[in-house]
Amino acid sequence: MRQVLNLSLPPLMVKTVKNAVKTGSYSSTSEFFRELLRDWQENQLLKELNKSRLEIAAGKGKVLKSLKNLR
Repeated sequence: MRQVLNLSLPPLMVKTVKNAVKTGSYSSTSEFFRELLRDWQENQLLKELNKSRLEIAAGKGKVLKSLKNLR
């Protein structure tokens, strides 16, 4: 079930969003923010992945012989 989220933006940001929708880059204001949130989530996952890679490179990683070792 979807929920409504209200937010407040400065005029220049509102203009940017409306222009993106008007020019067809997004089908709606909601789609603009959904894509923005998806991009943010992806970026967070990439940060976690890079952190894990650095830990492994530093020898702090754990080698798993089986998926049972994840627990």
